[in-house]
Amino acid sequence: MRITGGHAARRILKVPKGMGVRPTPDLVKQAVFNSLGARVVDARVLELFGGTGALSLECLSRGAKSAICVEKSARHAAVLRANVAAAGFPETSLEVRTQDVFAVLPQLAQFGTQFDLIIADPPYGEKNIGRRSESFAQQLLDDANLPKLLAPGGRFVLGHARRDTLTIPATWNEVKAMKHGDCMMRFLELHA
Repeated sequence: MRITGGHAARRILKVPKGMGVRPTPDLVKQAVFNSLGARVVDARVLELFGGTGALSLECLSRGAKSAICVEKSARHAAVLRANVAAAGFPETSLEVRTQDVFAVLPQLAQFGTQFDLIIADPPYGEKNIGRRSESFAQQLLDDANLPKLLAPGGRFVLGHARRDTLTIPATWNEVKAMKHGDCMMRFLELHA
């Protein structure tokens, strides 16, 4: 796995051993960031379910102002911090929060923190034919604090399995959807 664009392009990133992390494939990352284009430049970024931090680091490489990366596992967060150093970014450019995503969202909302770009590619949910999804992706869409964190004109990019049929609440407007293998990436903004 590597950074695909910007000034740190081609830097190799470490991935924790085991099945605890499913990194976003490089081809998917490239397609996502090609779609986002100049939106990344000078953006304040929040990455949820950070894993290796690859999406945050991709943003910083492409000119984002700052990033907060939330990862629950202390072991994965340590690999993430090592990736920040290996990619040559200053420690101050990326804040790693070793917490549960659903505990962080109300904390950030309480302080009025907002981001231009929120990215999440959480662990995949199960196939859900005939019932509403219970996946982390659906829980993010349903979370009342998440919309408060998105700055006016900002984007929320959400990854999930194609077999996980999500219900998009009225709060969100889907701007674009991309499919790649079993991966689906949705680009959402707040309804006006």
